[in-house]
Amino acid sequence: MTARMDFLKENIRELKEQNLFIELPVLSTEQKNRVILNGKEVLMMCSNNYLGFANHPRLREAAKAAIDCWGYGAGAVRQIAGTMEVHIRLEEMLAEYKRTEASLVFVAGIAANRGTIQALMGEEDAIISDELNHGSIIDGVRLTKSKRMVYPHLDMDGLKKALLETKDTRRRLIVTDGVFSMDGDIAPLDRIVELAEEHDAMVMVDDAHGDGVLGKDGRGIVDHFGLEGRVDIDMGTLSKAFGSLGGYIAGRRELREYLINAARSFIFTTAHPPCVTAATMEALRMVQDEPEHLRRLWDNTRYFKKAMIDMGFDIGRSQTPITPVMAGESGTAMQLSRELFNEGLFAKPIVFPLVAKDKARIRIIVIAQHTREDLDEAIAIFERVGNRMKLI
Repeated sequence: MTARMDFLKENIRELKEQNLFIELPVLSTEQKNRVILNGKEVLMMCSNNYLGFANHPRLREAAKAAIDCWGYGAGAVRQIAGTMEVHIRLEEMLAEYKRTEASLVFVAGIAANRGTIQALMGEEDAIISDELNHGSIIDGVRLTKSKRMVYPHLDMDGLKKALLETKDTRRRLIVTDGVFSMDGDIAPLDRIVELAEEHDAMVMVDDAHGDGVLGKDGRGIVDHFGLEGRVDIDMGTLSKAFGSLGGYIAGRRELREYLINAARSFIFTTAHPPCVTAATMEALRMVQDEPEHLRRLWDNTRYFKKAMIDMGFDIGRSQTPITPVMAGESGTAMQLSRELFNEGLFAKPIVFPLVAKDKARIRIIVIAQHTREDLDEAIAIFERVGNRMKLI
């Protein structure tokens, strides 16, 4: 081994000194409300498995049947020989679910954001972005040569100012998270669309944490605000509420056709294994014909949030199952996570660079699988640890 990579040791040491070093937790069980993690049985309180679909029997059976029918791997990128009928069926289902003309599935949400933004926007254009947008959006913007404008979080006056300052560019794209993943608040998409229409700009929304959670049958933030047909690019993920894997873009048929030919993150990645695709299709059926999962998610969310507020915890301005428990400094968030784990609750600390250095927090996500007993136990653990650490 050469010494050329020794700088990594110093980088790791600095991360540890700043309380920013993260190690991978390891599950020994399936993803569910209670798991064995790092050898300890704990309540899982930070999974994106909103509806509990990741281990649902219907998805298991759909995946097994697809392996028998289609084999395991797709064997090629979509443009060459990797597109199977099952991939087309999923995209047709997604378009119907999102009430758009068409959709296109990418290997991951980050690939959907990066590939779409890079493909659509050039150096004569401008991209206008909320300051707290997801890192995958930021990466997509950086891959272009477009003019970049960032407006203060949820500030519609700031967005209007950016639109006025970019009026002479060829094309403009307003891009925003639908549900902001670290705070759980919701973009005012209705107002964003109004401003976009007034100033002739396109709108792209990242609905990763709204899919399966907001709107009728979990159709997302566009349905939540009644904006069908008025949002140009609806991006979502299949790896959260739907318990599967991948990202997708929904919109006009021409958008799908163009991205197939221009989005590098689509062109150069192998297609999903058909078992993953079939399981995702089953998740889409389930969210529509078994509404009880979504009802339980929101019942659990309201119950847990009320208890946390009543105890005196700062949970920010969340409007969704994402519930940040604010800790302040990174070291405090790290300690809070350790104390919770020792008491039997797993929730990861969220620290810089995911959030500002003085806004570290524990991000709790209540899921439909949590029982009332689970939530009462979690609340009691938070109360004990919060009192011990003088956070309440």
